[in-house]
Amino acid sequence: MPKMKTKSSAKKRFSLTASGKVKFKQASKGHRLMQKPKSMKRKAKGTDTMAHGDGAKVIKSFMPYCRASKTTTKKAEPKAAVKGAK
Repeated sequence: MPKMKTKSSAKKRFSLTASGKVKFKQASKGHRLMQKPKSMKRKAKGTDTMAHGDGAKVIKSFMPYCRASKTTTKKAEPKAAVKGAK
């Protein structure tokens, strides 16, 4: 079976944090900035992290060889459930 390819658009737009969350750049800061209110431009600066479900979809579909793909797609079990299994 051939290797899966990482989507070029995804590798340019998304990156991962150390904890495995997907980080992305806010929208609405590219062009036509004179028409947009100051508050909108201020809120759109910097980066943000995706919700867990959306981030897992991005990693699974577009970035198959991402280092943290195993940690972000699995949900951690609660500690109480693991202790009670004895």
